[in-house]
Amino acid sequence: MKVSFHGHSVVKVDTGNHRIIIDPYINGNEACDLNPSTEKVDVILLTHAHNDHVGDTEEIAKNNDALVVAPTELANHLGSKGLNTHPLHIGGSRDFEFGKVQLTQAFHGSAYNEEDGTVVYGGMPAGILLTVNGKTIYHLGDTALFSDLKMYGELNDIDIAFIPIGDNFTMGPSDALLAAEWVNAKKVVPVHYNTFPPIVQDPEAWASKVKGGNAHVMQIGETIDLSS
Repeated sequence: MKVSFHGHSVVKVDTGNHRIIIDPYINGNEACDLNPSTEKVDVILLTHAHNDHVGDTEEIAKNNDALVVAPTELANHLGSKGLNTHPLHIGGSRDFEFGKVQLTQAFHGSAYNEEDGTVVYGGMPAGILLTVNGKTIYHLGDTALFSDLKMYGELNDIDIAFIPIGDNFTMGPSDALLAAEWVNAKKVVPVHYNTFPPIVQDPEAWASKVKGGNAHVMQIGETIDLSS
């Protein structure tokens, strides 16, 4: 199973049988190396309803007839636009053909602006635990530090965790160090930084401080093979 990073919080997973993208914020994301009009995916997973996470979901989903798995209110709204959606709520899980998805807590907001300025409430924000072929990916979404991250680390054998470090809108580097320790993943990767001026951070400096030396700063487009 291959996992790649594409700027901000965009993560792609290739299971060998299915192509999955998480929070496909492409247009407006200068760091992203993807093109929504040419992306080939089977599944879109969304953590919450902010524009920099929902991103290009509608275009990608319609182009590929992709399944969109998202928190219930967001899934219902996207379903009203004709997308193929499956709603989940925090704590809930579902075994799909491509793998198991469970939504975790995340302390953040969840609403986005339509092109006409309409504000759409997207329900509660979430993190995503994705388990495929015995490997578990934890995408924390946008969140503050909270102590139950330690519980998620104890309950799950996490192979790779994507942790926001940007501050201002999410936890900052200091809190993210604790999050990295608590989720106890084999590898931790910083995300949600340097996209906008308020979240400029030094990911290498952060990674050098992570206990256990298991942090890795993924470059744009870089792929990690979890099968090896």
